[in-house]
Amino acid sequence: MHISRTVLTFALATIVPAASLAAQTIPGIEVLLADSMHLVRGKRVGLLTNHSGRDRTGTSTIDLLFKAPGVKLTALYGPEHGIRGIAKAGEKISSSVDSATGVKVYSLYGDVQVPTAEMLRDIDVLVYDIQDVGARVYTYEWTLALVANVIKKPVVVLDRPDPIRADRTEGSILDPKFASLVGQFPVALRYGLTPGELLRFLSGTKLIDAEVHVVPMKNYRRSMWYDDTKLPWVNPSPNLRSLDAELLYPGTVFFEGTTATEGRGTDAPFTLIGAAWMTDNAAIAAELNARKLPGVHFDTATRTIEAGYKFGGQTIPMIQVRVTDRNAVKPVEVGIRMLRAIYAHHPKDFQWREKSIDRLAGTDKLRSAVEQDGVDALLRQWNSDAAEFARRVAPYLIYR
Repeated sequence: MHISRTVLTFALATIVPAASLAAQTIPGIEVLLADSMHLVRGKRVGLLTNHSGRDRTGTSTIDLLFKAPGVKLTALYGPEHGIRGIAKAGEKISSSVDSATGVKVYSLYGDVQVPTAEMLRDIDVLVYDIQDVGARVYTYEWTLALVANVIKKPVVVLDRPDPIRADRTEGSILDPKFASLVGQFPVALRYGLTPGELLRFLSGTKLIDAEVHVVPMKNYRRSMWYDDTKLPWVNPSPNLRSLDAELLYPGTVFFEGTTATEGRGTDAPFTLIGAAWMTDNAAIAAELNARKLPGVHFDTATRTIEAGYKFGGQTIPMIQVRVTDRNAVKPVEVGIRMLRAIYAHHPKDFQWREKSIDRLAGTDKLRSAVEQDGVDALLRQWNSDAAEFARRVAPYLIYR
């Protein structure tokens, strides 16, 4: 067994000169190609990526590494939604061959979530390049962690922004007994880390056994929203289509674990919550607005849901969450307050998908808090947990 360690391969990226603050953020893939090729040159490279792995011109990291002098791209690994990011949530994906390069693509979402020895045989180093969303319930970062923990070869993370600010931490720390592909380790729900920082934390605290190298971004600050980076927008997955949706996602994702819909099958998933039986959506929205939750306003809406999703083919009443001040929004609280308000109005119609909600929340305490009107106490505890997590990760931060 090798000793877990992390290496920062471009230390200057931790300090951003004032003169460059307005400059476009440079993602890790471009920094790698400019000054860190020693990490991959002369080696057989496996690449865990999807459609979001690209440089600022839109060129795929697959193509960039395939054509890079001295690099032999020998394997591709695809997470949830596949190497091109178009498969539906939860859809099993089979292994294949990339038509553009002829390189074998191994699926790590479906029957195989942890790569086998055969899948890793022909690589000397694993490179990771996927845009994250800053929420524990997203599967990409846990696919990376699972691979890093078994590979026993160097792992190079090409860093990308936390799109909803890397200086904000919210929500519960996962209880390990609820570990799954939507949360593998004791990490806060909105964890306030870039992918590289997250893996540095997991490795540095011995939660995983991995040799981690992070290629940081240039011109990046923790307080940046994704649009502040001036990087081109790419939907990180099919149902996250806007920065507002990404911001609300750490809270509205809870509705995946209920019989209400989180908005999949509409034009604005994770900003629309509804159900066929929620005919009193105006009253619920008014109650939520009376709470004056910071940075959001609740409107009524109606949508016809696409076939294949909850309430597919039906036109249903919904509540639309509008972001009015993104710097003030506390998305975890928004989600929990909505759960409680809808449950209080519809204790029979509203049902939990217990395994799903507990995995998403990282605990079984959310259900009881919503049912017993104990969300105030739960939020106080979760705020304390989030502050504790922020203290734990401080030694592993890369950016100011």
